[in-house]
Amino acid sequence: MAVPTDSNDTLAGAGRLIGDRYRLERELGGGAMGTVWSGIDELLRRPVAVKEVKLPPGMPEEEAAEMRERALREARAIAVLSHPNVVTLYDVAREAGEPFVVMELVPSQSLATILGEHGALDDHQLAMIADGVAAGLEAAHRAGIVHRDVKPGNVLIGDDGRIKVSDFGISRNIAEHTITSTGILLGTPAFIAPEVAGGEAVTSAADLWGLGATIFAAAEGRPPYDVADDPLATVTEVVRGPVPVVTRPGPIGEIIRGLMVKDPTQRMTLTDVRRRIQHLLPEPGARPFSMLLDPDAPTVKVRKRDALPPVQQPGYELASTPLARDPGLPPFVLREAPQPRRRSPWAVLALGVAAVVLFAATLVGGFAATRLIAGKSLLPEPPRSTTETGEQPHLVELKDNAKHTSAPDGGNFSILAPNDAGWRLFHSERTDIANSSVVSFVSPDGATEIAVQRYGEFFREGHQLADYEAALPGFAAGGKGDVQVTPSFTDGANRRMKYTTIEFNLTGKAGPPRRRSTTAELIRRGDDLWIVRVTVPIDEAASSDELLDPVQRSLKTGL
Repeated sequence: MAVPTDSNDTLAGAGRLIGDRYRLERELGGGAMGTVWSGIDELLRRPVAVKEVKLPPGMPEEEAAEMRERALREARAIAVLSHPNVVTLYDVAREAGEPFVVMELVPSQSLATILGEHGALDDHQLAMIADGVAAGLEAAHRAGIVHRDVKPGNVLIGDDGRIKVSDFGISRNIAEHTITSTGILLGTPAFIAPEVAGGEAVTSAADLWGLGATIFAAAEGRPPYDVADDPLATVTEVVRGPVPVVTRPGPIGEIIRGLMVKDPTQRMTLTDVRRRIQHLLPEPGARPFSMLLDPDAPTVKVRKRDALPPVQQPGYELASTPLARDPGLPPFVLREAPQPRRRSPWAVLALGVAAVVLFAATLVGGFAATRLIAGKSLLPEPPRSTTETGEQPHLVELKDNAKHTSAPDGGNFSILAPNDAGWRLFHSERTDIANSSVVSFVSPDGATEIAVQRYGEFFREGHQLADYEAALPGFAAGGKGDVQVTPSFTDGANRRMKYTTIEFNLTGKAGPPRRRSTTAELIRRGDDLWIVRVTVPIDEAASSDELLDPVQRSLKTGL
């Protein structure tokens, strides 16, 4: 968001009441398509951000009316999206026939502002941004929303360390209308996906490219594409030129390379992005951006406003009650306590040493007795891996939804899923042989994954199970490795298959590839293809069948 200006619009707009409810206070920023104000919801007494949608000058009234209605209709649809990493849309208000979009007010600065002032970020900061933005995009894709304008300017970094994705759907919807009506492509050329710039169909994969380009800019300190500030030349380079080379090593470089792939079907999934950077995330409560935010920036200071005047209710008066006078003596007598007898310093020191020795002896003795009674060595045993212990996660019934863009109806299911501490739940949308939704459960160390995948209306579109098996080697390793598939076999109405993915090092450094084993159950339910799979390290391959059996048998769909 831009620093407030002293424009006439600001002076005229401050103090204006929108929809008999939202009082505008000051301008926070703006652009060609609108102005963002900080304001107050006078009904709920909470601060809000209000976006005033501006119509292009000279637009015919018929097109203007259609644009206003479309902004309202689309904004109401987006209001169903609620996620900690997404700026929440509260309301759409009309004033003098014009739409005003009311949103959550986030004391923050945009990633673009921070990069402009401080340059490239470190790996921990990048991991926090990548994880937060990916989580927000996952929620949007599950709701059938494609952002289409993921860029540093739409990533907000809060003064409390939160990462928020802003302008979900609003700028996209306005741009869609303008493209249809005038043929003008709106957006940010340096971060636009190649297929969008080329006029192809837009899918959720466009946001994957935008995320990769955003992380590229934050890691390298410059946009991935910028041809002499020439938008047309930049778009041409995005479509026809090579993908820029990232110099950042490690997982950050890997995910940028995995996301910035010209072929939308070969881009790394949001789940994989989050999995690869879990070990880089700071501890809960950490604020890795605290030194980068300007505490005096208007967009950060919005929370530090004057106290709101009390709301007067009819028939009541808020009176100021004076403090009570001196209440007099207390109903009990305070007596002077006797002074303890003073000990010599040597006696105090001797007592302290004796207490420490006695405590240590008691502690060691208790530990030794416990270990001996249990028949274990007095020395601590090294931790054992899951393979050595043969332990399986504790499973409980979970209900979730696997709807996706091309099949937004249905998708409700229940399944037995891990309930142990540290396991994390991820949602993503993929496009390989067909559009699909994936719900994944990932172990604390990222080594084991239990996933439910739904290809909605897979069979109605003419696909067969053999099509999935034939296409599997091309996408199972995300286009970055090799896949070895063993012959599948039929188990009743289902089909089970086992395959090994070999993921090569994406950093260019020497090193052995990572091998993982997956056992999957292919299940037909009506026109949908459901896949339940378990992925483990190759040395634990034998455990995948044992874990898959109870999980796939518990799958219930059509709830």
